[in-house]
Amino acid sequence: MCVLVLAGAQPLRDNTPPDSPAEAEHMVSRRQKANAIRALSMDAVEQAASGHPGAPMGMADIAEVLWSDFLSHSPANPDWANRDRFVLSNGHGSMLLYSLLYLSGYDLPLEQIQDFRQLGSETPGHPEVGDTAGVETTTGPLGQGFANAVGMALAESLLAHEFNRKQDGRDYNVVDHRTWVFVGDGCLMEGISHEAASLAGTLGLHKLTCIYDDNGISIDGEIKGWFTDDTPKRFEAYGWHVIPAIDGHDPDAISRALASAKENDRPTLICCRTTIGFGAPNKAGTAGSHGSPLGEDEISGARAQLDWPHPPFDVPVDIREAWNTTAKGRALENAWQQSFAEYEQTFPAEAVELQRRLAGQRPEGFEEALDAHIAEVVSKAEDIASRNASGNTIAALAEMLPELVGGSADLSGSNCTRWPEAQSVEPGKGGNYVLYGVREFGMTAIANGLALHGGIVPFTGTFLTFMEYARNSVRMAALMGIPQVLVYTHDSIGLGEDGPTHQPIEQLNNLRSTPGLNLWRPCDAVETAIAWQQALSFEGPTALALSRQKLPHQQRDADQLDAVARGGYILREPEGAVDTILIGAGSEVSIACEAATLLAADGHQVRVISMPSTDVFLLQDQAYRDSVLPPGVRKRIAIEAGHPDSWFRFVGLDGAVVGLERFGASGPINDVYESLGITAKRITEVARGL
Repeated sequence: MCVLVLAGAQPLRDNTPPDSPAEAEHMVSRRQKANAIRALSMDAVEQAASGHPGAPMGMADIAEVLWSDFLSHSPANPDWANRDRFVLSNGHGSMLLYSLLYLSGYDLPLEQIQDFRQLGSETPGHPEVGDTAGVETTTGPLGQGFANAVGMALAESLLAHEFNRKQDGRDYNVVDHRTWVFVGDGCLMEGISHEAASLAGTLGLHKLTCIYDDNGISIDGEIKGWFTDDTPKRFEAYGWHVIPAIDGHDPDAISRALASAKENDRPTLICCRTTIGFGAPNKAGTAGSHGSPLGEDEISGARAQLDWPHPPFDVPVDIREAWNTTAKGRALENAWQQSFAEYEQTFPAEAVELQRRLAGQRPEGFEEALDAHIAEVVSKAEDIASRNASGNTIAALAEMLPELVGGSADLSGSNCTRWPEAQSVEPGKGGNYVLYGVREFGMTAIANGLALHGGIVPFTGTFLTFMEYARNSVRMAALMGIPQVLVYTHDSIGLGEDGPTHQPIEQLNNLRSTPGLNLWRPCDAVETAIAWQQALSFEGPTALALSRQKLPHQQRDADQLDAVARGGYILREPEGAVDTILIGAGSEVSIACEAATLLAADGHQVRVISMPSTDVFLLQDQAYRDSVLPPGVRKRIAIEAGHPDSWFRFVGLDGAVVGLERFGASGPINDVYESLGITAKRITEVARGL
């Protein structure tokens, strides 16, 4: 509910009916409610002996107005589909969010507030999705929460355009919620904020509101020495609606600004001037309140200055009752459920489809259709670049998985991520393909937001070497367990003439060493299709490293085909007892097969292992791994046109890796492979020397 307060009016509280007689007897002021946030935040940080009290104390008044009057949510059901999304991008101020959740009635007991930053608590140092009811995304690396929020707003827009209906003069808006995000100076200094804000403005995401905590302080002190951007003009240039110079401690001004944001047809930036550490007598407005406990004396002074005479962690009953929005949230959710029931009666097929997507379920017959596609790929036996094979699979998936939303960082043709029937996302329209522009970092974080919102299965594309631009968002996807598919093409020195700036060397190691992420580097079209199948069944991010150059089709029997999904399997077996094992991935599998033929001519009994995913292979049981890599066969060589480090665990101390510990070179592909020693001849020389 939105209420504007006229100048000179009394402080405003939630204008819904009181939830209890005690609340009715004592109308709690906004400042008292905001001070509850301040007190809990400084007490929790003090008890933990670490944390950031300044931002929660400075933003408490803004948060109180937003959460009391504007945020549509249901504490009793944090996963309500049509809830507003709230993101604290400046996640170091996590006690602001935890205080809001506790006070509003979420399942976050006071004991968890008291255990702030303690091992195993639901209140970690930075908010983590999945650990705490009501936390929408993991924030901490500055700016990424903002980009996630752009993705959430984009998801709402796409689903609304697809599912909302008009009939007989009535709007059936079953997808109709907003995304609110708090940011600080650090978020806006990070480059990712530029990428995400620019795209949000271009796409006209009008249900996105960003509240900027303009307190002029960061860790090193007053930011005027290193951050003098004209932020309002910057966002105006992006096409945002900007509300500058709001007093972040004036509830009336804050309320008017939030109401204005809801009425605008563009994303909105509200610039709120605040005092960091508001209420602390000596540290307010200084870096001293930013990232460390205030200390007992300062807290005592803050209690006096804020007129908060209560002991640590004690919020009086009347203030807690004034804060609690459980009943209000249930009413909002019930009203939506009623409107959805009417939608379901009028548009039954659409209602079933929306429910399926929001539940994260696959369409009926999806697995069978995907199996049929893989069987077709097997029967074609094409020699084809794995990027093209991936494009063919994407086109097939788009027909059977309508929630698939793709995109590329200005490399759609090179990544083969855009299928013929793809519809570009445009302002005021839906679609299933996002033209992200040259914004790898923003793209990946926005796609994280798409996945976090629900109802959408996102994938993104760029060159493998440019994964480095997006690296921290890739890490956050893995940390959160987000099922995003990361399509990385031009995966090796095989891209040839573009040279070392574009040829990845260390990136495969980087991805393989990331916990919670599966990397697949398929050797042909069959492995590529199966890699996509596995990616869509994995509860986390998957990176596909795909070739620019054609790769020969590899023959497999039924057992070998089934074994691809295990990450590593026997592709070629000798007639006699195995004495040498060659392990390859991606484009180097065919080179390993060629080397095996040369070694066999010398009398060696060579087994060739294709290992498209070391991550998945290592998840297999020991018996299977030993059947593929028998412990007694110690003469092993791994081959990959990248840094060798990730392969030594498979070849052991007696084995070898044919790889690269230098950057690539510019030239025709065959010349580059030859000059850098990634050849069958080199492999045979190494094998003979073991």
